[in-house]
Amino acid sequence: MTVEIYRDAWGVPHLRAGDARELAHAQGLATAHDRAWQLEVERHRARGTSAAFLGADALGWDRFARQARLDHTARRCFTALERRDPETAAWVRAYVDGVNQGLPEGARRAPEFTAVGLAPGRWEPWTPLGVWLATHVLFAGFPGKLWREEVVCHLGPDAVGLFATDGPGTSGSNGWLVTGERTTTGGPVIAGDPHRYIEAPGVYQQIRLSCPEFDVIGLAVPGVPGIAHFGHTGTVAWAITNAMADYQDLYRERLRRTGDGGRVGDGVGAGGRVEALGPDGVWHPASRHTEIIEVADGDAVEVEVIETDRGSVVINGDTDSDTDGDGEPDDSVAPISLRHPSRVTEDLGFSALLPLLRARRVADVDRAFDDWAEPVNVVQAADTEGGLLHRVAGRVPVRSEDNRTRIVNAWEPGHEWRGWYAPMPRGTVDDGIAVMANQRGPATPLGVEFAPPHRATRLRALLDARRDWTAADMAALHMDTHLASAAPLLDHLAALGDLTPEAASLRDRLLHWNRHMTADSTEAATYAAVRGAVVRRLAAHPALARLTEPRLYPEVFRSWLALVPRVAFALESLLRAEELYGIDRAEVVRAAVEEVAGDPPTGTWGDTHRLTPWRALPDPSYDEHDEHDDDDDDDEREPGLSGDHDCVLCTSAVPGLTDRAARGPAARYVWDVARRENSLWVVPFGASGVPDSPHHRDQLPLWVRGDLVPVVTDWTELMEDRTWRTER
Repeated sequence: MTVEIYRDAWGVPHLRAGDARELAHAQGLATAHDRAWQLEVERHRARGTSAAFLGADALGWDRFARQARLDHTARRCFTALERRDPETAAWVRAYVDGVNQGLPEGARRAPEFTAVGLAPGRWEPWTPLGVWLATHVLFAGFPGKLWREEVVCHLGPDAVGLFATDGPGTSGSNGWLVTGERTTTGGPVIAGDPHRYIEAPGVYQQIRLSCPEFDVIGLAVPGVPGIAHFGHTGTVAWAITNAMADYQDLYRERLRRTGDGGRVGDGVGAGGRVEALGPDGVWHPASRHTEIIEVADGDAVEVEVIETDRGSVVINGDTDSDTDGDGEPDDSVAPISLRHPSRVTEDLGFSALLPLLRARRVADVDRAFDDWAEPVNVVQAADTEGGLLHRVAGRVPVRSEDNRTRIVNAWEPGHEWRGWYAPMPRGTVDDGIAVMANQRGPATPLGVEFAPPHRATRLRALLDARRDWTAADMAALHMDTHLASAAPLLDHLAALGDLTPEAASLRDRLLHWNRHMTADSTEAATYAAVRGAVVRRLAAHPALARLTEPRLYPEVFRSWLALVPRVAFALESLLRAEELYGIDRAEVVRAAVEEVAGDPPTGTWGDTHRLTPWRALPDPSYDEHDEHDDDDDDDEREPGLSGDHDCVLCTSAVPGLTDRAARGPAARYVWDVARRENSLWVVPFGASGVPDSPHHRDQLPLWVRGDLVPVVTDWTELMEDRTWRTER
């Protein structure tokens, strides 16, 4: 069978094959050629072996991946997939075969392999499942439960609500649907942008998959076959946003060693068997073994892996600590286990992927998402026959309210899972518009914390203003920079009197500011400086400062526990609260304004609000352009950005800590349902992960400006890539 790989002007692969399995092989092959380094980084992250070539900085993740048993879970899920859905399992195998065929040549093109002395490894049939799990296991934000424990411990349960606004880790995505009554074509348009850490290469891959059964364009996750999140089959299109559902639980465990293994607190080398106290009051055997993590230029690390009837122990704790002398271990330092659906059900939802590619109508998309597992998403879809879909998809356990909000005690009854939430909630399309931006909506019964309503409210207002939308018009909505969450701080500023002349002038400038966070705005830079000063002063106040030293949790969870970011993203509610533990917020704002007036920013918002992508290694393409530059920080070379966390253009800085944006739109898309050839998209960098490719960063200037790349559907406008033509 001949597999054909074509490219458009932006290097996007358009793949054509004789059937779905051959096409999966072609997708794996093309992805290995374009993204070999990215694929191998993701494979090692899923296995918990990345420190072996990235060094000690990757050790924290590797430790978590081993203790959470990500690779083992992926194996179990693939074995179950072979039993339940052999067609999809064979399709995944074909993708893996393509990856393995393409990796040697792809690695030769990627200088990172030489830089770290890494040879490409072999992908196993379950590796795509491991990549999916590793990419999304923290997406539901279960470490937020650790934060709530700290707030309750230091400030009491009433304080939890003050910080109950979601940080940048999982919110920021926008998705909207307008029906034909609001478009010039008479057909629906679906648009939006997923918000994630911006990675280089990007976390989404523009691709087209075509065979006699289907012809689909969309955004794939490199390392995973098919097109899961955002796709257009020609007659139906779909897109997702994070539903902000809570579907992972943390259990405080009581463990003990038996035999001659010593105490639990003796460490990983103690050996012996481990038992866990269950809710029935009985000590039950827990699985236990040790694993070795190799570390480049460092000593290997031994990790103890324990799994109880609840789940894998991801925080070791110390069950032998008894500081109060009551003869019982201190629960505050107890081990903590993680329970999540894929480990329980042995299902990562891969059975949805082939039906999505084969979908012709909204009903097909709806049925496919019935098999979705995680992450839990809000789905929007529309077809050429007028069908519409707005629903939640995924698997959420039914359990007590305490499980959803806090760490619960494993030995206490009442915290068991009691089946799955069903049917999943559905939303409505009101007056031809549906908007989802991680706010409270159809998923409200399934979540605890949601994004503030600002982005959703703004999008709804902008969309409601017209009834003649085109696909091309949507780019302006992607780039909207209005910051509604600035209101509480500006209200405090307006109430201030008795300021120095410099501070009064600064205040007056901000009160006349249009509240748009544009890169060329000096007022936006000044507002950000005042906001940052307020955040730092609130975090340093003795009433809140006790939260600066949480218990010693593993490194991978610490970003959820840092006080300054928590204050930054809860600033709106902290400033509006009726009372805040005796803090004189007017005085805090006054001091912040005087501080900034004494040393005002000299540039614009874009001067400091710069893109800061995550890279496993520094970009080697910089070397040839900056050979005399001693600065090792590649981020300084990245562009300045418009937007902010609560703007539709959600480019998230961390006020009080940094103006740099590590998170933002990982792609933008516009699906014209009636005329697929009018669809548009863009990614932050480019189609290729190879540094010397012309398509490595060619979309970045467009992404920064808000321009979109046309989706090419006419095969005659494509160029065949004969370099990778292969016969199977």
